Amino acid sequence: MTLNFDKLNGLIPAIVQDNNTQKVLMLGFMNQEAFEKTQAEKVVTFYSRTKKRLWKKGEESGNVLDVVEITADCDNDSILIKAHPHGPVCHTGTDTCFNEDNENILSFIKYLQDLIDRRKTEMPEDSYTTKLFQKGINKIAQKVGEEAVELVIEAKDSNDELFLNEAADLIFHFLVLLTAKKYRIEDVINILKTRHK
Repeated sequence: MTLNFDKLNGLIPAIVQDNNTQKVLMLGFMNQEAFEKTQAEKVVTFYSRTKKRLWKKGEESGNVLDVVEITADCDNDSILIKAHPHGPVCHTGTDTCFNEDNENILSFIKYLQDLIDRRKTEMPEDSYTTKLFQKGINKIAQKVGEEAVELVIEAKDSNDELFLNEAADLIFHFLVLLTAKKYRIEDVINILKTRHK
């Protein structure tokens, strides 16, 4: 990645976004040394314009930003950093420097499938998900069918708590089935998007 540090006297804007929630967390500036350190250590380091030195985000609070991905904009004079924050990002104690809560409840589905992917790779012995993968695709598909039937049964009754729990069981097992078939929930969403016209 070749970046243009000349436009702002040796600095580039660096927008930090939560990789899971997609919320913009903060904006900082980097010189080339800060950028290279961020790339090498996979932890966000900025150049402080007031202190005139490098500063690792969270060096005092411990609320560091672990780098997931760095992308340059179309002019190569600013970057977007997708990161995992360790705690509140703003020095005021708020989740973001824009006074927003850093949450997107639907992003938990992606997080959950990421966890299921790790279970499939690591296969920890005490994991229910591991046991499902060990039983194979036919048993996983059968489990999805069983959960779907249980959801239909609860839909006909008036116990909302049981209905929602069965819905959660179905979604979980559906994500396991997708992972077993080497697909992601995003693949299903893309099909839904093409149908929505």
